[in-house]
Amino acid sequence: MSTPMTRILCVDDEPLNLSLLEAMLTPRGFDVVTAENGPIALQKIRTRPIDICLLDVMMPGMDGFEVCRRIKANENHDTIPVILITALTDSENRIKGIEAGAEDFITKPFEAAEVLARIKMLLHVKTLNDRLKSAYQNLAKLSAFGEQVISNFDPVTFNFLETIDSIVQQIIRGRFDLSNSPEIVIIGMIDQTGGCQWLRFDSTRNGLKRSSIKLNIDHDCTFSKIDSPVMEFHNEADPELAVSELAGELRRHSIPVSSLVRYANESFCLIAINYGRDVTTHDATLLNSVVMQSLFLRSLAEQVKDTESAFEYTVFALARASEANDDDTGDHVLRVGNYCALLAKQLVFPEKFVQRIRIQASLHDVGKIHISPSILKKPDKLTEDEWREMKTHTLHGSKIIGGHQRMSMADKIAISHHERYDGSGYPHGLSGEQIPIEARILILADQYDALRNARCYKPAFDRETASRIIIEGDGRTLPQHFDPQVLDAFKQTHKRFAEVFEETAD
Repeated sequence: MSTPMTRILCVDDEPLNLSLLEAMLTPRGFDVVTAENGPIALQKIRTRPIDICLLDVMMPGMDGFEVCRRIKANENHDTIPVILITALTDSENRIKGIEAGAEDFITKPFEAAEVLARIKMLLHVKTLNDRLKSAYQNLAKLSAFGEQVISNFDPVTFNFLETIDSIVQQIIRGRFDLSNSPEIVIIGMIDQTGGCQWLRFDSTRNGLKRSSIKLNIDHDCTFSKIDSPVMEFHNEADPELAVSELAGELRRHSIPVSSLVRYANESFCLIAINYGRDVTTHDATLLNSVVMQSLFLRSLAEQVKDTESAFEYTVFALARASEANDDDTGDHVLRVGNYCALLAKQLVFPEKFVQRIRIQASLHDVGKIHISPSILKKPDKLTEDEWREMKTHTLHGSKIIGGHQRMSMADKIAISHHERYDGSGYPHGLSGEQIPIEARILILADQYDALRNARCYKPAFDRETASRIIIEGDGRTLPQHFDPQVLDAFKQTHKRFAEVFEETAD
């Protein structure tokens, strides 16, 4: 692993002192940057990364105390250790230096051994502080990202892999980040058959790249086989890394490993590779946060989808019950929902609307539970009183569904699905856009299925005849009964209507 050179900023108004420091530090592998006064020093700190600053106190204009105060007042530079170099030895000036934020003092004339020892000690402290600050920033970033994901969470459209992509994007090394993040992230997931799907993530100029990778590794080496998760990290100098089966398998895939962090439980494994620096327990803790976010969202989505499935089953059970005394089979309510979904999609409604109408449209005739079977099954024309009772099924349906917001679409459909666009429908004689759009979609879908099915008072029509009646009319069914936009959507999709019907027809 190549380590970038430590950059030391030396600030002194005496050129001889700068030359002495440069001659002392450069042969020992340090990248020395010099500045002859405070303003130039602050400008160089703003334009390039500095690891440590050796700062003369007695300079004209802006003295070393003021330079130190300005360095420490900037949150982007406040972790740069400052060593004040001074001929002043009195306690008053040392206190002044401490108050300015200096980490250490060197008294002139200085010795090379003392300077190097103090630099070594403060660089170690800076490394620890930088890692802690980086870990905090990463956790804060992930926390903010997690809040955003939760606020936008939709179990209907939730995609686990897309969520993994987004989370990996938060931790993988960016194009301009050379050392603080992993170069490659690999994720393994146990599927329902007990096999493992491995995915490799790389950051490219065009964004995150996800690809499949086949790792031939015993599950015991990568997934936790005990109750508690496993977190581990290794650096290039660690003996465990040299003999690791995982690192060996990665190298066989042309992935050299200089540092590695792994988090694993019984079904999920995340491996972050090549940070460009030594990794620590902070990095393992960060991966723990990443995995917990991922698995929490997947678990939440699965639970909500289970609840949605139970809700859908209950809706369809109630819908089928409403058909018990009618000529229709239970497939009618399913088909009508699918027709409505086709029309809603053609009308470019959001996917959530499409799925809601597919399910809740099945309750359009739930009010028929209150209608006498003798009326529902009567082969002859209904009397005026019988027809008056039949029309009440829309009102009964609305009462059965109730006022829960989750069922608001079903309620609108139940009470308004016999309203016609020209105002000739029932129960309230609504017209045009007074009729909820859900009901304007449903009336056409319901009419198509009624035409395709045999009734005690009519035969079943084929798909061409049914489509023609809706589009052109037959005296009883007229085009003006339907919303023109919905009718146009039907013209574009009626062949798919036929496919839906034929999939469930006897």
